[in-house]
Amino acid sequence: MNTKLFIFICFFFASTMMVAQNDDKEIITESSEPIEGLFLDDIVERTLVEENKILEYEPIREADISWEKRIWRVIDCREKMNLVFKYPVAPFFNIVKDMAENGEITLFKEEDFKDPMTIEAVDKILNRIDTVTTFNYDTYEEEIKIVRNEIYWDDINQYRMKEMWYFDEESSMMKVRILGIAPIYTEVDDETGVEFTYPLFWLYYPEAREGFARNRVFNEFNDIAPRSWYDLFEERNFASYIIKKTNPLDLRIKDIYERSPIPGIDALLESEKIKAELFNFEHDLWEY
Repeated sequence: MNTKLFIFICFFFASTMMVAQNDDKEIITESSEPIEGLFLDDIVERTLVEENKILEYEPIREADISWEKRIWRVIDCREKMNLVFKYPVAPFFNIVKDMAENGEITLFKEEDFKDPMTIEAVDKILNRIDTVTTFNYDTYEEEIKIVRNEIYWDDINQYRMKEMWYFDEESSMMKVRILGIAPIYTEVDDETGVEFTYPLFWLYYPEAREGFARNRVFNEFNDIAPRSWYDLFEERNFASYIIKKTNPLDLRIKDIYERSPIPGIDALLESEKIKAELFNFEHDLWEY
């Protein structure tokens, strides 16, 4: 047999066997990939914040705390520095609500964190069932309909924060720890038209720290910056004003100056005075 013919026959049978083996394999094309991997609204998949880990609080002995003061303050989302709380893509209120629905945090009725709320109770607060009277133009009669009034993130313009300022003798430093945060809802009385505000619920901040660390917060100066809500609160990168400090009558600042000729200005001045006291306390402990 001709040598060239023999080589050609061997090559033909080898190619036929390779094609037959490839036919048995599943052909994977680009269309087989998940759509999340094909259409990414970014240049890279972001995982730094989602994989973020937080450090536990350092242990503190009661004997090392020589001074402490409870402070209540309000974060107004309408201030420029606080606009990130109402970022439409991921508003802070929706993050808290999702964490509560997933069982990551416990919500409380009061700021003492002694009366936890069930998921049903939270849903009843956020989705209120009400009745309204409507006019039916077909029958010319009034009808009563049941409607569901849901509280959206855009309805929340303020958050109330409870924190503890203390002086640690071991480190010789003034420190602060956030204890709780509450969204403030404004409701208008239908009869009188008077507005009144109240906290919907309270979350225990030490429990929510880990969840906040996994949620990215909008950064005005750098879209890719791995910054979380945990970083925002720990770095105290928000604007606020003090509404109360511990006092014998347990009154808020606005209650103390309620009968003042200019209650708003007096309350604001008192708030700034408390801020100065906190700053000067540590400063006055040292000699220069």
